[in-house]
Amino acid sequence: MRRIGQLWGRLRNIPGLGRDLLVLAVTVAVATATTAYIVMQYGTNVPWQDDRLTIAAEFDSAPSVDPSSKQEVRIAGVPVGKIEAADPQENGTTRIEMSVNPGRTVYDNARAVLRSKAPVNIMYISLDPGGPPGEPLTEGGTIPVPQTQRLTQPWELLNKLDDRTRDAITSLINEADAALATAPEHLPEGLDETSAVMNSFRPVVEELRSRRESISELVTSVAQVSTAVAEDDERLAQLTSSLQTSLSVLAERDEELGDTLEQVPGLSQDLEQAMTSTSNLTDQLDPTLDALHGASDELPSTLSTLSDTMAEAGRMVDAAGPTVEEARPVVADLRPLASDLNSTLDDLAPVTEHLPPATKRIVPWLDNLAAFVYQTSSAFSLSDENGGLGRGNFNINVAETVDGLVPGADSEGTEDN
Repeated sequence: MRRIGQLWGRLRNIPGLGRDLLVLAVTVAVATATTAYIVMQYGTNVPWQDDRLTIAAEFDSAPSVDPSSKQEVRIAGVPVGKIEAADPQENGTTRIEMSVNPGRTVYDNARAVLRSKAPVNIMYISLDPGGPPGEPLTEGGTIPVPQTQRLTQPWELLNKLDDRTRDAITSLINEADAALATAPEHLPEGLDETSAVMNSFRPVVEELRSRRESISELVTSVAQVSTAVAEDDERLAQLTSSLQTSLSVLAERDEELGDTLEQVPGLSQDLEQAMTSTSNLTDQLDPTLDALHGASDELPSTLSTLSDTMAEAGRMVDAAGPTVEEARPVVADLRPLASDLNSTLDDLAPVTEHLPPATKRIVPWLDNLAAFVYQTSSAFSLSDENGGLGRGNFNINVAETVDGLVPGADSEGTEDN
C-alpha cells in the first residue's frame, strides 16, 4: 500500500506524467484489441471453438488449394468454416479437410464445389449440406468424389488445342494491348461492322457445312464401295460374266419376249376384272363386318351363357355315367332284336302310309276318347265304377280300311253290337 501511495503521489506531483501513462495504456489496449481481431479474422481457432465439426471431401483434383491461406467454406454464400488440410490420395484424388462452425449439420448426401473468388484462383468450397433422408456426418466423415465438383482451369482448355491454335491465341493476346489502346474510340464501331460481316457470312457457312457433310458421306460411301470391290473382285467378275450371259440369252429369245409382251394387255384386262370383282366383294363384305361388329357386343354374354350350359351338360354327363354303364348289358341283349326289327320295319311301311290321314280324322274325337278311357280301364270291359254297361266291340282290319275309323267314312270292317 505504501508503494501505491508513493506512486500515486508522484503522478500527482510530476506534471504530465499521468497524461502520458493514460495515453500509453489506451494505446496498449487498442493494439491488443486490434491484434486479437486480426488474428480471429485470419482464422485462428480459439479455445471456445474446439467443438467445430471437422469433415472431409474428395475431389478428382484441387488446383490452387492452400490450407495455410485459411481458405473459406461457404454455405449459400455465407462463410461457415475454413479449409484445414489438403492431401493427395493413392488413387489420384485429393482429400480436403475442412472445419464447420458449431450448430451446422452436414449430411452424407451433401455436395461440395471448389470455386474461385477471382480469376487469380483464390479458392473456396461452396458446400450444400444436404438433408434427410441422408444421415448426418460424424467427426471425420467424408463426402465422396461423385458428390464433388471442381473449377476447370483455363490451361486445361488450352491443352485441348493444337500447337497452331495455341500460337494464334498467344499472338492474339500479345497484339491485344496495342489493338485495344484506342478501343474507346474505334472498338464499338468495329464490333458493329464485324457483327454485320459475320451475319452476312452465315449463309455461306451453312452451305459450306452442308457441303462438308455431303462430301464426308460421299467419301465414306466411295471408301466402302472400294473396300467391298477390292475384297470381292472375284465375285464382281463372276457377276459381270453372269450378266453378259443373261443378256446374250435375252437377245436370243427376243421373239419369244415380244410374244409374251403381246399377251400383257389381255392379262391386264383379266386383272382389271378380278380387281372389279374384288371391289364388289368388298362392298358386300362391309355390311357383313358391320353386322358382325354389332353382334360382338352380345357375343361375350352369349358365350358366357353357353359356358354355363356346357358346365351343366358336363355335370349331367357325369351323372349319366353310372346309368350308361348299367345300360350296356341291356343294349347288348337288344342287338338280336334290332336285327329282327329291320325286317319288321319293311312290313310296316304299307301301314305307315295310312297313318297321317287316320291321325287327321282321329284328332276331332280325342275329347270323347279321353272320356271313354277315363270311365273305364279297358275298352272291352262290360262294367265300370257305376255298374254294368253295354259296350261295343269293334274288330277293324287297319291294314285294309283305315278310313272306316270315323263316321261318314266308307268302312269294310266287321261290326258287332
